Amino acid sequence: MNFDLKHLPQRTAKPRTSGLTMVMDKALTIRQAEDLIESSGEFVDIVKLGFGTSAFSSKVKDKVKLYQQNNIRVYVGGTLFEAFYVRNQMDEYERYINKIGLDTIEVSDGSMSIPHAEKCEVIHRFAKNYTVLSEVGSKEEGILISPSKWIKMMSTELQAGSWKVIAEARESGNVGIYRPNGQAHVLLINKILQKVKAEDILWEAPKKAQQVYFIKHLGHNVNLGNIAENEVIPLECLRIGLRGDTFFQFLPEDIVAKMKE
Repeated sequence: MNFDLKHLPQRTAKPRTSGLTMVMDKALTIRQAEDLIESSGEFVDIVKLGFGTSAFSSKVKDKVKLYQQNNIRVYVGGTLFEAFYVRNQMDEYERYINKIGLDTIEVSDGSMSIPHAEKCEVIHRFAKNYTVLSEVGSKEEGILISPSKWIKMMSTELQAGSWKVIAEARESGNVGIYRPNGQAHVLLINKILQKVKAEDILWEAPKKAQQVYFIKHLGHNVNLGNIAENEVIPLECLRIGLRGDTFFQFLPEDIVAKMKE
């Protein structure tokens, strides 16, 4: 930071295992990726090359290397994994991720269905050579999954070798752990947290109100994903109480009480 200020919460330092920020790269150019790193690379832990965009991004291999040289994990979105999987082209998928230099992958079944035991086998297979993030939840509106099933899937995927499990919300932030209006599905989230450690979950939270909810609910070092590249610093401000939504969140009680007199 450019100045010292009392009563700010302590952020974890890179390489982080909690307090992660995952940014969605929807075909940024090399120059734009360099700008992201210059402006906020210190606060970016993971970059997802969203859905199938890496198929069309020029110099994708160079961009992957750029991120990695700046201590940022990078992987291609789960939709691309699913596109290869549904066509029975997993060998081709692995050749592709090796070709562009990835050491992190996402295993998901949000757009199509994979028997869960089979999904766990895939996670176990890839976890031998890669860092695996697996995603739980459907991308389709109206698909309801019981809390017990969320818990079982997250738990078994972590046991199979996932580094983190991603709680699905899509870029739109209105499915999975959120209701159609974008509000957090509080009952579902709380039930999950009774059985799965918060630090093992990466919560997709593309909207500011969703980020605020998780920071207030789980603290400033909560893992958050699907953050737009121009929202990283604003998110950091939310995390430490330098934005109106969380201004009083981390102040001592006596200061808060005085302000409310």
